[in-house]
Amino acid sequence: MFRQWMHYLTPGPAHRGLGLVCLGVGHQDGRLPTVGPRTMQNHVAVVVTEGAGWFAEAGGAPVEVDAPAVLWLRPGVQHHYAPHEPGWTEWFVDFTGPAVTAYTELGFLGDGRPVTPLATAEPAARAIGRIAQVCRGGSPYVEVETSAIVHEVLVALRHARVDEDPGGVLEALARDACLPISVAEHARRLGLPLADLRRRVRRLTGCSPKDYVLTIRLNQAKDLLAGTDLPVAAIARRVGYDDPAYFTRLFARRTGQPPSEFRAQRFG
Repeated sequence: MFRQWMHYLTPGPAHRGLGLVCLGVGHQDGRLPTVGPRTMQNHVAVVVTEGAGWFAEAGGAPVEVDAPAVLWLRPGVQHHYAPHEPGWTEWFVDFTGPAVTAYTELGFLGDGRPVTPLATAEPAARAIGRIAQVCRGGSPYVEVETSAIVHEVLVALRHARVDEDPGGVLEALARDACLPISVAEHARRLGLPLADLRRRVRRLTGCSPKDYVLTIRLNQAKDLLAGTDLPVAAIARRVGYDDPAYFTRLFARRTGQPPSEFRAQRFG
């Protein structure tokens, strides 16, 4: 009544130093039996590409699942789920590692809800399929290769979220980041209360609007330092700072070296 393929890995301590490691991968479709109630020791992303069903965590009401969607199985949290008739198609990847903390803080492992609707599941399913190919191929570097792809899976799932950047907030901030205006002015231009802007940006990026804008400005400044011969003062103005001395102090504090040293290393 259903088809399945799965494979599990046992990465060693050195592999876990990569930040994320793949512990298992699989593909199932059809009238799958009810899973659980059970509790996992690691994170699992279950990407439902076709069909519908339900998902529930301990103490919570069942949540309807309509493809495309991702189920986030969290370690230590009891859960159970199943597809409705006539079944569904899923790809899953088990993973763990110290980078999970950062991905969680940055909002890449859902937004606190166990089920995240997706605009498309294709990129994430394709990446998980590549993990399966690596496992089937018997590469001597299977733990390293699959680890690298787990990062891609999490990024693909983040891009595919239905509620990703509602209203184009991040896009607007990025577009106007180098204008010499305050965060409050950014909020006014977006038609949002300042508190709402702060909440949205932190949920989407894990940082404040000020830090998000600063990162874009510094990235642009680095491109100009490495790719042009513009004076530092001119670059400071281009990225939104009228005071080149302040820009230099800020650049050095955030990057660990002054703009002139950064440029010298790129041209050296």
